[in-house]
Amino acid sequence: MSIFNKIFGAKGDDTSKVEKVSYLNWIPLTSMEELEKIKEISKTEAVLIFKHSTRCGISSMVIKQFEKLFTEEHQKLKVYYLDLLNYRDISDEVGFTFQVMHQSPQLIVVKNGVSLENASHYEITNTNLSRFI
Repeated sequence: MSIFNKIFGAKGDDTSKVEKVSYLNWIPLTSMEELEKIKEISKTEAVLIFKHSTRCGISSMVIKQFEKLFTEEHQKLKVYYLDLLNYRDISDEVGFTFQVMHQSPQLIVVKNGVSLENASHYEITNTNLSRFI
């Protein structure tokens, strides 16, 4: 195999294609009613809300790194995805309901109807997800 093929891969070489398993199951947060559902669910388990701006480069990098944090043990975590650009009113209500200042990107952990923890920007990638199982 030539050096060119080693660097860029030879045609028909499927050995480099490894299918990645995702243990993160996003739940879209698209209505105010879902906030009540989140508060209800949080009475028995932690619920995570990830606020993401699709136009922000930092947010795009952080969401990719956040997804990599999930392992098989985290697959049952409830993780809501909030698109800030399309659902700004819901984002405002999240801040009011859970008493957190708006950031983007932002991770809010809700337990017993209140914000247990929140992180923004690259701090999100330091979150110990196992604490919320």
